[in-house]
Amino acid sequence: MDKSMVIILIVAVVAVLAIVAAIWMYMQKRRTEQLRSRFGPEYVRVVETGEDRRQAESVLEERQKRIESLDIQPLSNEDRQRFSNAWTQQQARFVDDPKGAVAEADRLISEVMKTRGYPVGDFDQRAADISVDHPIVVENYRFAHEMAIKDRRGEAGTEDLRKAMVHYKALFEELLQNRAVAAKEGRR
Repeated sequence: MDKSMVIILIVAVVAVLAIVAAIWMYMQKRRTEQLRSRFGPEYVRVVETGEDRRQAESVLEERQKRIESLDIQPLSNEDRQRFSNAWTQQQARFVDDPKGAVAEADRLISEVMKTRGYPVGDFDQRAADISVDHPIVVENYRFAHEMAIKDRRGEAGTEDLRKAMVHYKALFEELLQNRAVAAKEGRR
């Protein structure tokens, strides 16, 4: 093989490697954009609390795969009405028993999740699961749950409990809607 053929071969290999690198970088950028768009503020939170961006993005992709493997269903009209009535009762109860209303709101959120088909294990897993279909309100859930825990320790005041109810309500209203299920079915 003469010298010009070796140079041409080296240039060809370098060009192929450059193209492969460019495609890989494009795919990584696209992955990041899709996850950022899908998860919104949850993307930022996971990236900030993770070791690095790629590891955080893997966590979010795993969440997405987990939820896609579950059978998340819309609420029936009867269930939606039953839960809506129960929520109205808890809001009214708040005036006389803020602590009891917040505790019941936390339980009611779990019951709605279970009825929809979300697993209702530990709180961190529930929040991670909710973040896939409801990334905007998952932070509300975390805040409200934290206030409920503070209340159990005797550290939450009435204003904390009021804020918890407001945050629970935002998630509750999202869970009663069927938009996420419709969007998921559209992806299949």
